Amino acid sequence: MTGNTERIRLKIYRQFAATGHAPSRGEVATATGLGEAEVSSTFEQLSTQRHIVLGADGEIVMAHPFSSINLGFSVMGERTLWWGGCAWDSFAIPHLVPGESSVLVATTCPGCGTAHAWSVTNAGPPEGEQVAHFLVPVHNIWNDVVHACANQRIFCNESCVKDWLERTSHNRGSVFDLTTLWRLASQWYEGRLDSPYTRREPAQAKEYFASVGLSGGFWGLSD
Repeated sequence: MTGNTERIRLKIYRQFAATGHAPSRGEVATATGLGEAEVSSTFEQLSTQRHIVLGADGEIVMAHPFSSINLGFSVMGERTLWWGGCAWDSFAIPHLVPGESSVLVATTCPGCGTAHAWSVTNAGPPEGEQVAHFLVPVHNIWNDVVHACANQRIFCNESCVKDWLERTSHNRGSVFDLTTLWRLASQWYEGRLDSPYTRREPAQAKEYFASVGLSGGFWGLSD
């Protein structure tokens, strides 16, 4: 990425990390000293490169693991409250944000509505019999990333997953325990608040998923 593109990427991620809110195009322009036209063009470039997700109004919806909309999870740190973009992203925040090594992740089971909360740290996985269900294979997430993230949820157990699938007429995705979810989240976003940052290529992503115990159907039919 060019110097200004990386400056804007860092501004977006660091403000999200510090405040829980995405910066507007005007805020980025003021902070970087760049014109709004260049900022708008860079937003589009970062979206194409899958660093951010833009809404219909052109403003930032997601900059993983951060979200500006409610996708089923809240993440409370000592100083900041974030929307967690999904189960994966919510568990990733204490591994990424400096000074927030422990957060409270809260959600409800999509199957029965039971409320759940865990103290998630960067030291080890939380206890719990709940399971994560990812509806969309990772290979297909960016076909509709908001839909995919909204359906990376945590259920009470396999029975609640089954009930939800029957009620919504969805096919079963990948199901795994909280320990595996924590391992998945622990290093996935490593370095995203630093510069330079390079996204993993598909082969590197597959290797990472396999290293935390996820392969095959988790990636998708192209595996």
